[in-house]
Amino acid sequence: MKKPKPPLASAEGPAVPSPSPQREKLERFKRMCQLLERVPDTSSSSSDSDSDSDSSGTSLSEEEAPGEARNGRRPARGSSGEKENRGGRRAVRPGSGGPLLSWPLGPAPPPRPPQLERHVVRPPPRSPEPDTLPLAAGSDHPLPRAAWLRVFQHLGPRELCICMRVCRTWSRWCYDKRLWPRMDLSRRKSLTPPMLSGVVRRQPRALDLSWTGVSKKQLMWLLNRLQGLQELVLSGCSWLSVSALGSAPLPALRLLDLRWIEDVKDSQLRELLLPPPDTKPGQTESRGRLQGVAELRLAGLELTDASLRLLLRHAPQLSALDLSHCAHVGDPSVHLLTAPTSPLRETLVHLNLAGCHRLTDHCLPLFRRCPRLRRLDLRSCRQLSPEACARLAAAGPPGPFRCPEEKLLLKDS
Repeated sequence: MKKPKPPLASAEGPAVPSPSPQREKLERFKRMCQLLERVPDTSSSSSDSDSDSDSSGTSLSEEEAPGEARNGRRPARGSSGEKENRGGRRAVRPGSGGPLLSWPLGPAPPPRPPQLERHVVRPPPRSPEPDTLPLAAGSDHPLPRAAWLRVFQHLGPRELCICMRVCRTWSRWCYDKRLWPRMDLSRRKSLTPPMLSGVVRRQPRALDLSWTGVSKKQLMWLLNRLQGLQELVLSGCSWLSVSALGSAPLPALRLLDLRWIEDVKDSQLRELLLPPPDTKPGQTESRGRLQGVAELRLAGLELTDASLRLLLRHAPQLSALDLSHCAHVGDPSVHLLTAPTSPLRETLVHLNLAGCHRLTDHCLPLFRRCPRLRRLDLRSCRQLSPEACARLAAAGPPGPFRCPEEKLLLKDS
């Protein structure tokens, strides 16, 4: 009986029986799972190796990194031995015994501007307690609070600040807003939060912030807390800070000074003069921001006739208007101000056009349309002749003017 021959061995190795299709699918599935498990580790290791190889002098060897094991294993992510920063590099913590990685950092961030106080600043009541001044002996001073306030009204801001340091009662009395009708903070390079809080506590009727470094955030913070403000002077400030007027309610404002503000265009004045938008889209309030303003100072601005038309429409109660040294104001501008449809024709009392070099003698008869005009300043207007101004002063609307200076017309009320 013949024995079966063993299978022939190929040159590559012994013959292996072919696996079944189900076993082959299972093996491929296992290999795929292993590949998916290795993807995060390989990506992180490749990024670490790339970043470490690119940076010179910042990589650690096996002797310098105590957290790395000799067998190639890595400590778990988030362990106490190392910490990963946002850039993908790993640094050894000081408590682990190894030095920190040193790499060139970016430029230092700019210093943060001084933040305003976050607490609510409430103004003092109209009649602060107590009504009498308590003495150290236990009795009250014979003079009541009303008598002390009459004495304090004759003191200036510096003297009032000194009186506030005498005692707590005087400190409360000296915060009375009747003692602070006007506050002058002009030409201050910076306004600190304590200064702004002091302004809010005193509730002045007139505030002078001309030529200061007030920011838009500070001005908005002030205006939202000074609802009784009647006079606001912002001459010489930047338009970036003055633009806070477009989002602050000023119901009691009567005088607004915007002289010599830099980089003011027609579009920016349009934002200031137009009524504020309503909460509902597409709707606006019928009343503008400057409807109640009686005196407006716009000297040195780049005003055009388009801005004057908006001014006539949204500031109809102006009695005093300052357009001095406005380069674009000429004869057509005077015609707009004195036209039959202009509301300022019947309300203007003081008009300042000094330094407007585009005015000529042809515009002088137009001023006779303003019957209430009491002061007309035409000084430094190069194209206006003194003879024509003298003829206007002799006739005048409706009576004659007197001329204390050349091209300055005044009428006694």
